[in-house]
Amino acid sequence: MEWQRAFHLVRLHLEAGRPLPTEPSDVHQGEDLGRWVRSVRLGWDNLTTVQQWMCKHILGIEPAGEDEKPPPRRTQADKWALNYEAAKQFYEREGHLRVPRKHVERIVVGEDQEERELRLGAWIGNQRSRAATLSPERVEQLSAIGMRWM
Repeated sequence: MEWQRAFHLVRLHLEAGRPLPTEPSDVHQGEDLGRWVRSVRLGWDNLTTVQQWMCKHILGIEPAGEDEKPPPRRTQADKWALNYEAAKQFYEREGHLRVPRKHVERIVVGEDQEERELRLGAWIGNQRSRAATLSPERVEQLSAIGMRWM
């Protein structure tokens, strides 16, 4: 019902001679039409074939291109691995893992060589406090690069 209501409001918006709303905050009758259009474009593959046809042929909405889609969200495992790489880099450079709580480690990741800043000191402290709940593999990985658990 919500999808149909938003579709109908966008159709009325277009019939009134206005352009297709593409930016959030284009609100009509309590519905953010710009946000709805954006969600339809980004979630094109989740629409039914009929919904895709209606959007394309009645409203003129096309699916978002690959360059428009946001990067996939990182999982907790991905975040842990990234912080572990930062810890390993720190250990290789400093020879220990006595990382000050406020220390930020810069690490280069990915094919595009993106530089990231990670709050390594806080992460190390969190790993120490969660030692009892970490998997044995993670404890072993951290121990191998000089983690002091007390």
